[in-house]
Amino acid sequence: MTVVLGEPVRTRQGRDLVTPELFERLVEFCADEYGLERSVAERVQSEAIAMCHVMGTTRAGDEMAPSEQVDSGWHTFMLHTEEYATWCQENFGYFLHHRPNSKIRTKDLMGDVVGRIKAQGFEVDERLWGTRADCNPPACCGDGPCC
Repeated sequence: MTVVLGEPVRTRQGRDLVTPELFERLVEFCADEYGLERSVAERVQSEAIAMCHVMGTTRAGDEMAPSEQVDSGWHTFMLHTEEYATWCQENFGYFLHHRPNSKIRTKDLMGDVVGRIKAQGFEVDERLWGTRADCNPPACCGDGPCC
C-alpha cells in the first residue's frame, strides 16, 4: 500500500478575504481609533473579517457575536461603508447587519463562535475571544468568579 502525502492544508485568515490595500487602511484606522498597537490591530481586523465571512456565508448572523476586542474590528470595517457594503454583496449577496448585544457574550458563546470560524477553515487567535485565558471580561462574565 502506498500513501501519498498531499500539500499541507493551509488555514485561511480573514485578511486573505480583502485586498492588501483595504486591509492596510482598516488596520490603520482600527489602531488609531481604538488605541491599539499595530500588531494587535492586525489580529483584531483579521479575526473580524473572518467572523463576518462565516456569519454571512452561513447566515448565522443572529446566532454569533464578536468578543469585545473583535467587535472593534467589525465596527472598523462597517465604518468603511462603501467597501463593507460591496464586500458583503460580493461574498453573500446581501448586507450583513450588525445587531449589537454585548449582554450575550459568554465563554460558551465565544467558544461556539470560535468553533464555527475554525470549521470554515480559518486560523483563529483565541486570545482575542476569551477562550484561552481564564478570564477576559466581558466574555466570561456570568461564567465564573472573575467578573
